[in-house]
Amino acid sequence: MNLAPARKAAFAALLAVDRGAWSAEALAAKSVSLDPRDAGLASDIVFGVLRRRGELDGVIRQYSKVPLDRLDPEVWIALEMAFYQIRFLDRVPPHAAVNDAVELARRTGKSSAASFVNAVLRQSQRKPVNVPETFSTPTWLLDRWTTRFGRETALNIAAASLKVPERFIRVGSAIPPEGTEPTEIPGCYRLPSGDPGPYRFQDISAQAIVPLLKLEAGQTFLDLCASPGNKTAQALETPVKAVACDLHVSRARMLRELGIPVVALDARLPLPFSRKFDRILLDAPCSGTGTLARNPEIKWKLEPEDFSDLRERQIAILRNALEQLVPGGRLVYSTCSLEQEENEDVVAASGATVIETMQRIPGRDAGDGFFAAVLQA
Repeated sequence: MNLAPARKAAFAALLAVDRGAWSAEALAAKSVSLDPRDAGLASDIVFGVLRRRGELDGVIRQYSKVPLDRLDPEVWIALEMAFYQIRFLDRVPPHAAVNDAVELARRTGKSSAASFVNAVLRQSQRKPVNVPETFSTPTWLLDRWTTRFGRETALNIAAASLKVPERFIRVGSAIPPEGTEPTEIPGCYRLPSGDPGPYRFQDISAQAIVPLLKLEAGQTFLDLCASPGNKTAQALETPVKAVACDLHVSRARMLRELGIPVVALDARLPLPFSRKFDRILLDAPCSGTGTLARNPEIKWKLEPEDFSDLRERQIAILRNALEQLVPGGRLVYSTCSLEQEENEDVVAASGATVIETMQRIPGRDAGDGFFAAVLQA
């Protein structure tokens, strides 16, 4: 039996994620030979499964006599994919999802796997069950958000993480393409569908960070954790004297297309610059809990103890960045995290003067979750 190309690619990508890969990279690698329609379906399946994994696993538990931790990864993922398509994708006929799931299980080489998957899926069609969508947010994470923001906001964050992110492009001062909608961020436009043309995709919350710098022509500007370069490019819309940095040499090389000096460095260590900068952007490495709709595997990989390690790294980087700021200069510390340990606690530990802060919350504000603080040394 031939497998549908989209499901074959989605299955391979999800297996790669299970082994530690990031979803976007795994999907890109497995979809390279697909036509646009199949690539779109593969993307829907991969990100849909990862967003709703808790619900899907809850459904599997209702019908499987074998505990999830005893299922082979191939069988588990084949079932998740089938249940996601049956429950959430109207364009996929249930029989097609079932047939391909059975075939995926058969390819494990275990004779009982295909029969098991077929039995579970057939039983589910005879006896449907409902599983709350809150199952798709780890309880410990939902509890943290409830303590921090209140129950209603926490539930809205969780619900927002299950939706396909809206698409925004960075136009700057250029003429926006047809079909776009302006937003409250200057130069940022919503693109509901279609090709972005010469413009790059950039989330609206990410585009809200650079304006906090209040850049002026001729100023010196340091982007300390710059890759992939979207915020750096936005900053360069103002004619500043910029330097971009990143920890990894391979990622730093990607920044060279911006036409500015690029330095590969570990920002946790004292910085190598002899001069100070008028403006500094530190978009710090973080947990990414504000981006769960875009990077859904984060919530299944993250552990509560991870935040303390991230905080110590962020404090070290921020203190080094402040050493490079001219007196009266302006530094913006930002993360795409919703967690206090990575945001307010880091800023407080730096000893810097806080000029203003900004918090964007999924479900309340458009786009990803972001925190930013404008600081002076």
